[in-house]
Amino acid sequence: IQKKLNQDILYLPPPYLSSELKNGVANLFYPSYLAGEWEVTQTLTDMNAPLGIKYCGGPNGSVEIAEKSITEARSKIGVPVQLKLRYAQTKFGIAEDRLYNDKERLNAFAQKNVVSSVEYADVGGSNRKSVLALGGTQDDPLQTTIVYFKGPAAQKNFVTSSDGTESSDTSLWLGYEVQRSIFALTNQNTAPPITTDSEYIWSFERLDDNHIRGKLRIANYLNPQSDTLYFDAKNRAVSLQDYMLDMKR
Repeated sequence: IQKKLNQDILYLPPPYLSSELKNGVANLFYPSYLAGEWEVTQTLTDMNAPLGIKYCGGPNGSVEIAEKSITEARSKIGVPVQLKLRYAQTKFGIAEDRLYNDKERLNAFAQKNVVSSVEYADVGGSNRKSVLALGGTQDDPLQTTIVYFKGPAAQKNFVTSSDGTESSDTSLWLGYEVQRSIFALTNQNTAPPITTDSEYIWSFERLDDNHIRGKLRIANYLNPQSDTLYFDAKNRAVSLQDYMLDMKR
């Protein structure tokens, strides 16, 4: 996982095996010291298009759109974004409070309140019935969320793959999660839904009980339902955004 934070060419990880989903409580579990609420400063340090800019040009690979989106993204380099994140203690481990964190991230990076509400959705590999049957609670985070925006739009976020590992002295944790997001308008507009695949790669270094230093890389991949250049990309990431994380409480 460490290599994923530094390599220019990343490949989309394979989806979960059915055996990893059979108990219905699948999730990415974080180190114990992450439990609780954190004041986070997230700062973009780099943004690259390793396969060329046309791959960042939307569904049709427009170079003009790509140039605008990359220029806009790079204008945010060095600009700190403030947000809060929560991680919940569960019987199964420390899990991200996705209801809270999805809303915090989207509002923080939009620089305004764009989210109306966030709800969990049951899927086979992560559902409330299985969580409760295995001794979990009604409040334990699930993997899948539906975000309802203040405008006529909604987004469903699925986790298709994840893994985490801890250093022998437990001070450093590395993990990744692949999310498939489906964004759709909720009014009478007939525009088709937009599907995106993104990999989130984290490292967390525990400095003390109240201070964590981290890195986040977001790798974006093309999707066969949405992107004309999907087969040319060959399952490789088409954009990489690198962030520094400073977390305190």
